[in-house]
Amino acid sequence: MKKKMPEIKIEIILPKPHALQKEFIESFAKRKIIRAGRRSGKTIGMAIIAIKAFLDGHRVLYAAPTEDQLATFWFAIKNALQNPIEAGIFKKNEVFHIIEVPNTKQRIRAKTAYNVDTLRGDYADVLILDEWQLMDEQMWEVVGAPLLLDNDGSAIFIYTPPSLRSRSMSKARNPLHAAEMFKKAQQDKTGRWHAFNFTSFDNPYISHDALKEITQDMTAIAYQQEILAKDIEEAPGALWTRELISKTRTTNHPDLVRIVVGVDPTGSRGNECGIVVAGLGDDGEGYILDDRSLLGSPGEWADEVLIAYNHNNADIIVGETNYGGDMVEATIRQAGNTQNQIYRYKNVHATRGKAVRAEPIVAAYEHGKVHHVGEFPHLENEMVMWIPGESRYSPNRIDALVWAMTELDLKADIASVPVDMMSAHSKLRVPGFGSRDVPSF
Repeated sequence: MKKKMPEIKIEIILPKPHALQKEFIESFAKRKIIRAGRRSGKTIGMAIIAIKAFLDGHRVLYAAPTEDQLATFWFAIKNALQNPIEAGIFKKNEVFHIIEVPNTKQRIRAKTAYNVDTLRGDYADVLILDEWQLMDEQMWEVVGAPLLLDNDGSAIFIYTPPSLRSRSMSKARNPLHAAEMFKKAQQDKTGRWHAFNFTSFDNPYISHDALKEITQDMTAIAYQQEILAKDIEEAPGALWTRELISKTRTTNHPDLVRIVVGVDPTGSRGNECGIVVAGLGDDGEGYILDDRSLLGSPGEWADEVLIAYNHNNADIIVGETNYGGDMVEATIRQAGNTQNQIYRYKNVHATRGKAVRAEPIVAAYEHGKVHHVGEFPHLENEMVMWIPGESRYSPNRIDALVWAMTELDLKADIASVPVDMMSAHSKLRVPGFGSRDVPSF
């Protein structure tokens, strides 16, 4: 007579969802998008969805831009599935962040997805893209959607409306792409899409007193985005509006009599170097031609400045000296020497506040004298979101635009500006020969 094997009791402990988490967890929509505030419980909600799908025999792929963002999800699923992992029923791989049923395709995998290609070569029944607002849109359009073809899978997008402070982490080409997807989901009448929205206050497991107090540490607009989870396309009090920028937008420009590359260096490691190219048309109006701003080392942004100069056939580079004295000039000179580049350069120094410097340029926009040649999503987002006296970051793209447009001086008589001449205070840079002052004309 065979001896009966003892039954193994396996306990799986799922976090208890709050009311609004429960709504999106129980939704049967094939495409779900969740807009939620910080610490609102959106990632824990995703962990519950992932565990339930996995236990039902499905293959789950969770992706977030960075390792730190992935950590909350990974901790939650490990904690919930600890008993069957220890019993050997499920196998865990910490290196690849995988929990699976051995010898099957049933698994949960968590991956960082800062670059589009990191998701290639896999497939899933359930795809979860967390911090969607920071991802390149092609993460879904080119790579993510095809991953679901094998079994007609489901996709879930989670995001917190992005403040400009988060832009240094973002790979998004359009900073509003998550908000635009949310709007489309709200308008869907087929039931295929479902949009969910909740704030940090909707999470009963965090301190509401702390949430109220945090208003003293955040700007009003950041509080609305990060805590109240509001998509804000433009900030009340910003110098520009989207309508102001859009009404004079164009797809081409007249002959240009001058072209300037404006450079505004970053004052901190987390900010971009502003690099904006503007031209003065033979009609006396200004044209924004290029935005090549980037987060990078001094060598990287100096190379980008010279690329902008050459690509746009610019006449001069103007760079702010407030941060590091002649650092901008020296950095660009070093890059120019390395590349054997000849260019014209001018130092500019801020003696007035950013808003005051920008006012004449804003006035030119209001009079229809400045045109964006095409669209520059990140530049334009900064223009309509930076609030003088309130925003606590340096608007480097705006500053670069203002320096370039100030140098063009739209009030000048076009006929008096020789095409092949430069500012009286500019310098001609010849690699290998240092620099020399160029006489005024």
